Amino acid sequence: MTGRLRLATVWLAGCSGCHMSFLDLDEFLFELVEQVEIVYSPVLMDTKVYPEAVDVVLVEGAVANRDNLELARLLRARSRLVVAFGDCAVTANVPGLRNLLNRAGAAADDPAAEAGEGAAAVLERGYLDLADEHRQLPRAEGIVPPLLARVLPLHAVIRVDHHLPGCPPSAARIRALLEALIAGRPPDLRGDAMLRFG
Repeated sequence: MTGRLRLATVWLAGCSGCHMSFLDLDEFLFELVEQVEIVYSPVLMDTKVYPEAVDVVLVEGAVANRDNLELARLLRARSRLVVAFGDCAVTANVPGLRNLLNRAGAAADDPAAEAGEGAAAVLERGYLDLADEHRQLPRAEGIVPPLLARVLPLHAVIRVDHHLPGCPPSAARIRALLEALIAGRPPDLRGDAMLRFG
């Protein structure tokens, strides 16, 4: 690879724990910025549009709403390598617990279908059943994205090149992945130290 690797990080439906672990790279961050150009990140810069020609993107979080789905498809189209970054991206993890509230028959033929019974159950529970005051479902086109019928891991909606499990993955695992990708070789993500979930 010639020139500096173009790196992005993305945050879908998750808690930002993976990005906090990324920041735990501490002094290695200084080495990293010498070797890569960070072109998009919710915690490192204030860029609103996902750029073209990204070499590697670390994607934190599950796919839970229309905005997540659109961004996932866009970053796949504009990125050479996509890394499912953390357990939510790999398995849907905690955001996927919403799927347990699906009513019978709520699983759509298209898992990325919007709203429907699956999303209605969680919205009613959170905003109507448990509300003390001002019982109202959130609706604001362009502000509150419609939920998908089910929360999905990243690989259910786009092709993923590497999976980095952990809740969150440790800084050591993130560093090992990044060092391999910067060197142009596949990351060696084998064994308990590299593949532990949770």
